Amino acid sequence: MKLSLTLSLLFLFTATSFAQRKVQLVILFDTSNSMDGLLNQAKSRIWAIVNEASTLTYQGAPVTLEIAMYDYGNSTIPATQNYIRKQLDFSTDLDLVSEKLFGLRTSGGDEFCPAVIVSSLKELNWSNSPQDLKLIYIAGNESFKQGPISTSTACVLAAEKHVLVSTIFCGDRLQGVNLGWKEGADCAKGDFFNINSDAAIKQIETPFDDQIIEQNRLLNNTYIGYGSVAVESKSKQLSQDENAWGISKSVETERYLVKSKSSYKNDKWDIVDANKADSTKLRQLSDDELPAEMKGMSVEQRQTFVKQKTEERSAIQKEMARLETERSKYIEAEKAKTTQAKPDDFGTAVTTSMRNNAKTLGFD
Repeated sequence: MKLSLTLSLLFLFTATSFAQRKVQLVILFDTSNSMDGLLNQAKSRIWAIVNEASTLTYQGAPVTLEIAMYDYGNSTIPATQNYIRKQLDFSTDLDLVSEKLFGLRTSGGDEFCPAVIVSSLKELNWSNSPQDLKLIYIAGNESFKQGPISTSTACVLAAEKHVLVSTIFCGDRLQGVNLGWKEGADCAKGDFFNINSDAAIKQIETPFDDQIIEQNRLLNNTYIGYGSVAVESKSKQLSQDENAWGISKSVETERYLVKSKSSYKNDKWDIVDANKADSTKLRQLSDDELPAEMKGMSVEQRQTFVKQKTEERSAIQKEMARLETERSKYIEAEKAKTTQAKPDDFGTAVTTSMRNNAKTLGFD
């Protein structure tokens, strides 16, 4: 009996110790009329933010990245909803995150900051583990204290769920303090930033960008869709490539580097990722669910085909990792050429805060 109890406790301890840590990141966007600049900065920085999150590990092990998104202060949202709209539940689908962000549009309305924070805290499936990194970032430019819910109510709920709430005021720092944005961050144990949301993001192009772009073309060829959502999902992948390309070469490159990491996974439609997630998947799929190039294959032929694609993708990802290292060195050298302090933008605010809070929780 004692041996059985000891083994059970040991198994529970081991399972808890090695459970994959989560990073849960929620962004609350003010989409009232004056916030086009904020959205433009977010589109320019989203892949830099995801790339930063993708480098986090816990005791050397990769983490699971989940992102959710709300917009608020938009007149197209009913007043009965406090002008709050959930755009995205927690998701590991990074193409869907991009699709939702690029789909945001501004329109005047009332901005109720504590209300949207409370909505995200109540509606989303937050982790129960205090060891997971749980972050909310809210950005806007009006008084933080508007609406039917108080700042203190939002902070109490955030503390109960071990969620850190950081605020990003789009305007002068002192004005942000006077309008309650620093108070909102302080009481929720988060960080306070102010940014010029209308400032254009300065991008640094490198000699390695074109090589990374070519590697992405090869990488896309290793995504083999299966099932009913294959065509739609592959189209979404390519559409988000185009959205990044439409911003700048630097943003395009940053997206492709994210696609080379383990945080970018598409097991719901890509046969390679599906096989990684569940090695029995290839036996389960009917011939009708298979992609055209795999129809009529035996189980052994399926396994051989997917193994080849897996190895091909791994080699591409390895080369992209090498190019990323060289690219990072180049960018750091370019940044070192100027000693002038650069003001925060949406992306640097989020990445700086995320990295510091991750270290506090023991993430690498």
